[in-house]
Amino acid sequence: MSAEEHPLVQLLNRDRRYRLEAYQFVREGLDYAQRVLKLGASRPMGRGEKQAPESHLTGQELSEALRRFAIEQFGFMAKWVLASWGIRSTSDFGEIVYNMIAVNLMRKSATDRREDFDGVYDFDEAFVRQFQIRSPE
Repeated sequence: MSAEEHPLVQLLNRDRRYRLEAYQFVREGLDYAQRVLKLGASRPMGRGEKQAPESHLTGQELSEALRRFAIEQFGFMAKWVLASWGIRSTSDFGEIVYNMIAVNLMRKSATDRREDFDGVYDFDEAFVRQFQIRSPE
């Protein structure tokens, strides 16, 4: 690999389960969670730090934000769109996040674990059932 190869290109070459759009979606979903949903507790600045405090989300919070973002972006097609990018469960969100952490495109706290994304919700329940049309009884 070239030393100048973009980290996302490295990821796409190393892990072919997910398309570029999946990584972009998770990154945009994190921004949506922080900016629109106002999720994530700011960490206090340490003594001598000059950076602004940054927000942090748990795996469960990010998974829920990604659910809401997907529905806002794609409506009843959300599950299909995500699946076309290789995302079929909240565990896939975790794989994508930790792939991005590995190439320094995201960060984690000392208490974060990849397993925090496992089984947060069922994709059928989250993306399909709410859009089912039921006849009145």
